Amino acid sequence: MKSLGRVIMVGAVAVCLAGCRQGQVPSEEQRQQPKQAESPVDQTKTFDGARQPAVAGLFYPKDKVELAKDIDRYLAEAKPEPIKNLRGLVCPHAGYRFSGPTAAFGYKLLEGHGIRTVIVMAPSHYASFEGASIPDVPAYRTPFGDVPLSPEAAKLAKSGPFVVNPPCEVSRPGWWRQAPKDLPPFGEDTPHSWEHSLEVQLPLLQRTLRSFSLVPIVFGKVDPEAVAEALMKYLDEKTLLVASSDLSHHHPYDMATHLDSSCIQAICNLDVKWMKNEEACGKGPILALMHVAKKKGWKTRLLDYRNSGDVTGDKSSVVGYAAIAFFEPAGTAAAEKPKPQQDAYTGKQRKFLIELARKTITNVAADGRLPEVDPAKIDAKLKETRACFVTLTKGGRLRGCIGSIFPRTARYQSVSNNAQSAAARDPRFPAVEPDELDKIKIEISVLTLPVRLEFKTPDELLAKLRPNVDGVVLRIGRRQSTYLPQVWKQLPEKESFLDRLTMKAGLPQTAWRNPDTMILVYQGEAFEEESGGGPFSPDDHVGRVAAWTRRLNGERFFLVRGFA
Repeated sequence: MKSLGRVIMVGAVAVCLAGCRQGQVPSEEQRQQPKQAESPVDQTKTFDGARQPAVAGLFYPKDKVELAKDIDRYLAEAKPEPIKNLRGLVCPHAGYRFSGPTAAFGYKLLEGHGIRTVIVMAPSHYASFEGASIPDVPAYRTPFGDVPLSPEAAKLAKSGPFVVNPPCEVSRPGWWRQAPKDLPPFGEDTPHSWEHSLEVQLPLLQRTLRSFSLVPIVFGKVDPEAVAEALMKYLDEKTLLVASSDLSHHHPYDMATHLDSSCIQAICNLDVKWMKNEEACGKGPILALMHVAKKKGWKTRLLDYRNSGDVTGDKSSVVGYAAIAFFEPAGTAAAEKPKPQQDAYTGKQRKFLIELARKTITNVAADGRLPEVDPAKIDAKLKETRACFVTLTKGGRLRGCIGSIFPRTARYQSVSNNAQSAAARDPRFPAVEPDELDKIKIEISVLTLPVRLEFKTPDELLAKLRPNVDGVVLRIGRRQSTYLPQVWKQLPEKESFLDRLTMKAGLPQTAWRNPDTMILVYQGEAFEEESGGGPFSPDDHVGRVAAWTRRLNGERFFLVRGFA
């Protein structure tokens, strides 16, 4: 029996294609297009009472042939590195035009894993209720056919924190009248009636797995750790756990990439405390997946990150998307602490990155465009997602330095993007001119993934820091600053190093001793244009990196930039 919920009407249809709450409203011509006779995927049994699609034709194509073509294109373009023992994914849930390419990086990995059950955990965008909701339906329907619910769904529904058709307050989305489903009477909406964040995962799963059963969970007000604990006994090598989430919403591009980088790093580090302070609409499902991963000993890998500004070119207000894989390591001997990657690049790889940076600044000085690069010809290692800094010097003096501590794109893309920014967007210098290119020298610092350094007291922090090895990120509240490993050459004393780092974040110099201080460490490899590589230069790098504080839309944030 369906419980009654109070429905709050949303008066206007405000469509935002990139946002997680909206999809694309089809034109009248699109709605009247005839259906294709043949299905591009295997049909499943039709279930009476299946939950009908709410956003087919809005967030993704309603026509199954068109839908298959779109998904196949996304899958063909996605080139993730293979992962064995895949156990979970974080995938976005905006309209396919925007987040489909990123989601495809995750779902492309499913081939050959023999997945039979998929547990999809999704946030509630329209219903307010207590618990984690499992629907009282036999299947979920999409244009590809019906996905039957797993018998495990009914078992889970019998115990907390799971609930079936809970009392809820529902705010119907602006597009509800255009939904392709039979409209439920007012007062009979459930948490699953309109929820797109779960539904949009299913066609991608159907296209890659073909046959599987589903455990659909929509999160209300619920403890993610309690959900994780309840799921533990239902997880095996043929079960996939999916957390549906977009990242930051409606910030300017630079601010969004900074916020999303921090969020991604928290997820990849399985740092629950850190993640609780991050921005993601599916934070609850992500935290539940992180709790499971910590209990199971799973590892993580960022597969792809981008935002709506990368798709549309409009960077004034964007939504972030990431695909992150969770996997069971092959052995138990994996190191728990990060290791320096000094001299980790071959001469050929270094030469390629230096030449790419040189081509970039040459193009930027001429016409502002990035050089064209064929990804098929790029070394696999240079396609891995990593952060870097690109430093330009002229006559031994700094001419530009831009980079990021947190990874956003593939290594080669990071080098090209940061070389462009160092040449044309460093706010301290005018753009590089063509007549000075032959006087400019390039240095690239490629960084490892920052990981949180655990400590309980200031003395323990000092004991764990490694001068000349670790770059350090300091975070206190929303304040953040960083020093590259090179800075130890100028500040060899640990306390002085932390004092200066704290002051650079705009805080009193001893604030790093506060109990709410978070420290992350990373390592790196630096190589220069003339020398062809090697360990970090002993030159004075003390001022190369700073936390650039800006006031934007009334909110303070910190973007890691190169400062002299």
